[in-house]
Amino acid sequence: MTAFLEQYRAGLEKALNEPGVINDLLAKAEQRTGVKRLYIALGMIGVIAIYLTFGYGAQLLCNSIGFVYPAYASVRAIESDKKDDDTKWLTYWTVFAFFSIIEFFSDILLSWFPLYWLAKCILLVWCFAPISWNGSAVIYNRVIRPRYLKYNTKLDKIVGEATNTASKLLSQGLDITQNLVKNANKDD
Repeated sequence: MTAFLEQYRAGLEKALNEPGVINDLLAKAEQRTGVKRLYIALGMIGVIAIYLTFGYGAQLLCNSIGFVYPAYASVRAIESDKKDDDTKWLTYWTVFAFFSIIEFFSDILLSWFPLYWLAKCILLVWCFAPISWNGSAVIYNRVIRPRYLKYNTKLDKIVGEATNTASKLLSQGLDITQNLVKNANKDD
């Protein structure tokens, strides 16, 4: 067990020392307080965990954590020339949407669970974490993709029919609107 924890401690320390904004902020905090950045980061994680468990606005904090960084990383991926990062973030947003739909129907029950926002936040962080067993990839490959492959022909047909129907209704609505505008202009 100690070797297991040591492996994660070393990985976290490595991540906290990588160049970037977080490294710069932690370096300043470490310099001012004399406390190692690992302990500062663990303290911040602890405060966030407690807040997600007992705090007012835990839903906002959880959803912000699950949205802000992934949205930023998605824009960066779109602007890069690599395709792999696009696929990674499309997978994240597919899983995010999947859970949002499930959450819509179960929110009334789950929100009463005291650790719900903490558990959801951990799940979302796991889904966008830059690790080999990333949650988005695992959930997509084990849950979403098999169902999609099983039903994709039916889904494509339904989506095609819905698109055609929506297109016809929109076209009819525009025609009616144009006729109303023409008639209103004739009356003036």
